[in-house]
Amino acid sequence: MTSVERKAGRYERRKAAREAKRNEKLTAFDDFNQVADADNLFASFNRSKLGVSWKESVQRYEANAMRNIADTRKKLLAGQSVQSGFMEFTLNERGKIRHIKSVHISERVVQKCLCDYCLNPILTRPLIYDNGASIKNKGVHFALKRLIVHLTKFYNNNGRSNHGYALLVDFSKFFDSIDHAVLFQLLEKQITDQRVLALTRSFVSVFGPGKSLGLGSQVSQTAAIFYPNTLDHYIKEQLRIKYYGRYMDDMYLIHSDKDYLKHCLSEIRRICAELKITINERKTRIVKLSSGMEFLKGRYFLQESGRVLRRPGRDSTIRMRRKLVKFKALINEGKMAVEDLRTAYQSWRGNYRRRFNAYYQVRYMDMLYNRLFIFDRDTIGG
Repeated sequence: MTSVERKAGRYERRKAAREAKRNEKLTAFDDFNQVADADNLFASFNRSKLGVSWKESVQRYEANAMRNIADTRKKLLAGQSVQSGFMEFTLNERGKIRHIKSVHISERVVQKCLCDYCLNPILTRPLIYDNGASIKNKGVHFALKRLIVHLTKFYNNNGRSNHGYALLVDFSKFFDSIDHAVLFQLLEKQITDQRVLALTRSFVSVFGPGKSLGLGSQVSQTAAIFYPNTLDHYIKEQLRIKYYGRYMDDMYLIHSDKDYLKHCLSEIRRICAELKITINERKTRIVKLSSGMEFLKGRYFLQESGRVLRRPGRDSTIRMRRKLVKFKALINEGKMAVEDLRTAYQSWRGNYRRRFNAYYQVRYMDMLYNRLFIFDRDTIGG
């Protein structure tokens, strides 16, 4: 046996040992008894009521919490349905109509228990590091921080040059296009407990015949994060894109060769066709890093010095100016409290100062605020 063969043998044994150790850790989560456990259900209720304990439905459930949990546990063990229908309403978010199907508190408790004690530990393990949406200790700020890291590393490893390109890809109606059959095939590769799979299928299938996931369901959120994982690994491992990140349905690929990014886009289209995901062609494009790339409502420029300039999206600034004018009318009519105004504005202002290089945008907004609301001149600005 040659030294190369011995080295390859050692690598395979270490790899098998690591995989066995990972599988051993996941065995505890791939168990329906975790969902039907009364203590886990009660803990899930306590987490589910955070921020919504003022609702009448939550208070009614809490008044008989132990009895409700016992009934839920009995239904789960008997294989009966725990679904209670939806509370449906429509939101207009920045001009985009979103139809929300919110689940009742009794079902939300089961979904949270299923996700926290089974699905999340199992389905987040195979995710790439730079998938940051709705994962513990990650989120929007994590995704933006990783973008800054990627741009900086690209600059340093590209001869300290900002000559490069970013491929920006956006999915069209992401939740609506998720195919149930494909999703269930992907879940079956990760989960072995048939009762966990059956419960997950029941929460997914109610949102439509064959495809679509609903906004307002934690199981839908977890499934949506996991669904394009095959695409993530293909981009990282087969296309060898080092500087890649995805936040739900928004992704970017950074590379020095524009033609190679065109090849990557054709491969991404092929994988998306297999997953039955529709790409938004209007928002999918290749841009120069020096001209700025848009990601999560911001615009990021890689300058010649290597500095990453972070600019806010123009729409969000215009939207806040219009909000302040509307807030002024609501306060004059007595429909809005002054303290609510201050909280809303400080929230916007703090987010801008933290995320962007937007000194003048903030100062001009402060001037508008102080002009509209004289009473708060001394508390805003600076």
